[in-house]
Amino acid sequence: MTQVETTPAVDGIPGPAPKAQRSLRPLGRLLPYLLRYRGRIALAMVALVVAALATLAMPVAVRRMIDFGFAADHAGLIDSYFAMLVIVVAVLAVASAARYYLVTILGERVIADLRSAVFAHLTSLDGLFYDTSRAGELTSRLTADTTQIKAAVGASASIALRNLVLCLGAVAMMVVTSPRLSALVLVAIPIIVLPLVASGRRVRARARAAQDALADASAYASEAVGAMRALQSSSAEPAARRRFDAAVEAAYDAARDTTLARALLTGVGIFLVFASVVAILWVGAQSVMAGTMSSGLLGQFVLYAVMAASGFGQLSQVWGEVAAAAGAAERIGELLAAQPAVRVPAQPAPLPARVSGAIRFEDVRFAYPARPDAPALHGASFTVQPGERVALVGPSGAGKSTVFQLLERFYDPQGGRIVLDGVDIMGCDPVAVRHQIAFVPQEVAIFADTVRENIRLARPEASDAEVEAAGRAALVDEFVARLPGGWDTLVGERGVTLSGGQRQRIVIARAILRSTPILLLDEATSALDAESETLVQTALEHSMVGRTTLVIAHRLSTVLSADRILVMEGGQIVDQGTHNELVGKGGLYARLAALQFTAAA
Repeated sequence: MTQVETTPAVDGIPGPAPKAQRSLRPLGRLLPYLLRYRGRIALAMVALVVAALATLAMPVAVRRMIDFGFAADHAGLIDSYFAMLVIVVAVLAVASAARYYLVTILGERVIADLRSAVFAHLTSLDGLFYDTSRAGELTSRLTADTTQIKAAVGASASIALRNLVLCLGAVAMMVVTSPRLSALVLVAIPIIVLPLVASGRRVRARARAAQDALADASAYASEAVGAMRALQSSSAEPAARRRFDAAVEAAYDAARDTTLARALLTGVGIFLVFASVVAILWVGAQSVMAGTMSSGLLGQFVLYAVMAASGFGQLSQVWGEVAAAAGAAERIGELLAAQPAVRVPAQPAPLPARVSGAIRFEDVRFAYPARPDAPALHGASFTVQPGERVALVGPSGAGKSTVFQLLERFYDPQGGRIVLDGVDIMGCDPVAVRHQIAFVPQEVAIFADTVRENIRLARPEASDAEVEAAGRAALVDEFVARLPGGWDTLVGERGVTLSGGQRQRIVIARAILRSTPILLLDEATSALDAESETLVQTALEHSMVGRTTLVIAHRLSTVLSADRILVMEGGQIVDQGTHNELVGKGGLYARLAALQFTAAA
């Protein structure tokens, strides 16, 4: 991908190129997608040329009819001329329909491919990008911006190509018809073109501003809808409405400015074009009166001039739409230009064919990019043996979750090494590393799909029997039996129809179905009631057999059976041992245990 100069990133996305460099160049990013369909492009061009030739043939027939058809000695030819015009019109209609269909469908196909490419690129970006981006902003670029481009690549491109070919053909026929009058047209062209080019730049800038404003409104709406219950419970609906109304008004103002710029561009273009046609028609009329040009020839020239003017006038209108699409393409290009900080090495180091799950952190140092002066890990070192069950405990901010983030290569450490089965994971493909890990987070992610498909997310190729077996192991079947559609019940966006405990059990079922050598549990039973927690803990005990398991636990009662407990504080491992050993030492763990178990008593 061609690299362009950009301004500093906003929301994790590289900023736009400086205004002086803005042009239609961003639309060039669509070229690789277009070239996939050379056959369709060729057919569309054939239909376009045929339609243009049919249109350009009409003025010739009209001229001959005026000069010869109305003469008494050629009266019989008038029927032939009209019959020929009907045939030309039929060819024009068929070719125009074919051109419109082929170009429009090509635009739809290209935009579908572009959307897929943008979404695929989004799935490849890392934690740093999503730490500084808003979901609503990304969704706007994926939907609204691509829709803006589709309008230009589809219908507008069809109109633009038709009028461009027709305009060029009409100009060529004007030269053939009357070189003298055509010379006057050449004088008028700079007077027409220069204002249109200047206006087009303003349209592009305003179209970009309109898309940015719409994205801001969409981003806030996405956040507000996702947290609607929190807004309502805080009686914050009026404030939310005011903020969204302000964002919508900003988007409206930007769209109004863009529309005004387009309207002015269209009006100026039409006036200049047709004013020049009137002036040239006046000169031609003088030639007819002087006897140096026939009426039919002037009529032919005028028809070609009207064709050229009409085509040019419509091009000026389409130019505004294409300029707006260039602004949208620029935003899409910025998104596609964003590169993950966690990269796939040119020659990824292979992991063993069967990963045992041996993990080693060697003096790992890491600070989140958003907080470079606040290290999350400061020389963390520890080893986990294959099949060992290790708990990470410590106060909030000690670095426990960061260990999981680094192990899954959502980030790379700034110092030290993380080794999996003897292989430094920084030299591995992040996807290959994650294939060895199942993760049960505290904040679960449930999609607006069925219970079955939410579990199958962990292993898309799993059979229904395997999905249901994993669900039974996580006690999902206990509440599925009460759902109207059983395993095929839709659970709503973010699993809104389920309780917190039910959502957590679905995620636990995913981890069981994934059957990886490493299992990461971040307070995996925190959302369960006491009875379900006991039952799911039993299911997890079975799922952890033979798997290396790391458990983050704030409730120390959940880690009493761990083989080893790592105590973290200030991004370091400050102590380790079993529960009884750590209590006997009287350190941080003993204080935490005393607080929790005394409070529980």
